Amino acid sequence: MVKVKLVGAGGYGGIGMVEILHRHPQAELAALVDVQDVGKKLSAVWPYLRGFCDLPLIEAGSKAEQQIDADVVIYATPDGVAQRGAAAEVAKGRKVIDYSGDFRFGSIEVYKEYALRQGLNPEHQAPELLNQSVYGLSEFHREAISQAQVVGNPGCFAISCIMGLAPAVKAGCVEKSGIICDCKTGVSGAGKKPAAPFHYPEQYDNSFAYKLAGHQHVMEIEKELSTLAGEEIQVSFTPQVVPMTRGILSTLYGKLPKDMTQKKALSAYQEFYAGDKFVRVLDATEKSGTGQVRGSNYVNIQVACDERTGVFRAISHIDNLVKGQAGSAAQNLNIMFGLEEGLGLDNPGGHP
Repeated sequence: MVKVKLVGAGGYGGIGMVEILHRHPQAELAALVDVQDVGKKLSAVWPYLRGFCDLPLIEAGSKAEQQIDADVVIYATPDGVAQRGAAAEVAKGRKVIDYSGDFRFGSIEVYKEYALRQGLNPEHQAPELLNQSVYGLSEFHREAISQAQVVGNPGCFAISCIMGLAPAVKAGCVEKSGIICDCKTGVSGAGKKPAAPFHYPEQYDNSFAYKLAGHQHVMEIEKELSTLAGEEIQVSFTPQVVPMTRGILSTLYGKLPKDMTQKKALSAYQEFYAGDKFVRVLDATEKSGTGQVRGSNYVNIQVACDERTGVFRAISHIDNLVKGQAGSAAQNLNIMFGLEEGLGLDNPGGHP
């Protein structure tokens, strides 16, 4: 049984992992760590978990935290937290999975660029771990993840866009320049901490674009797509918040090459994701939406080339809190420990 220490357990990403581990047959929670609601049972903070997870929240940095026995530490925390604690955990022989951008980039130079773009401290607190870390997009880096000590979970928008565009970029279904990512997310992507723009009266019946000068996930998208293409790819990325709780809808556009057709593009996607348990490739006429992936680890990708106007389109749907966060981390955990990839995740979600 894999013992999991969960840091940041009280947030949306934390309770998402609790839900998954509750139904995981070969992994269990060893302890819950946070900086808020310390001493309270998690089920007192989130009453729907009563009887399912009644473990107390242990204070981060406390003596009690130091005494926790675990095989893996999952950081469901913002940027900056994992890089302060990961080295000590690795020194104890533990594996680390981080939700934030702390370990998504395998070099000090690239991390500095990322941090400066976000207004963060560019001096990484565990630089010796960066060249050991693996980008945790499970479907793309299984072999490296299986050998990794430290995995940096992808961002939710990044997962949606990379998975939606990767087959097209690799197979030449879209021109490499002029790619547009038009992305919409539910309010839960902002986390549980209250903020004025996401206050109910402000968000209800309202949608808006944000971070138009540069979103933190763009570097991941461009890095992965460039690797697949064998040349530099830049994308125009527009994130938007829409009045729903969870889910991401990414409509991905580009110019359709002259000899590319809907049939060829659909075939390229089906071949690329053949054998990937959590990816559904759909034709343009098939039904999909964020409701069809809500609460699940699945990615629905519609291929919808407009041959009349010469526009390539792929529409990607994920749940931002599952495939975009906790589900992806659990999938990586399974790979890192040599377990069946779908353990704890073989769940259709909830509907309506």
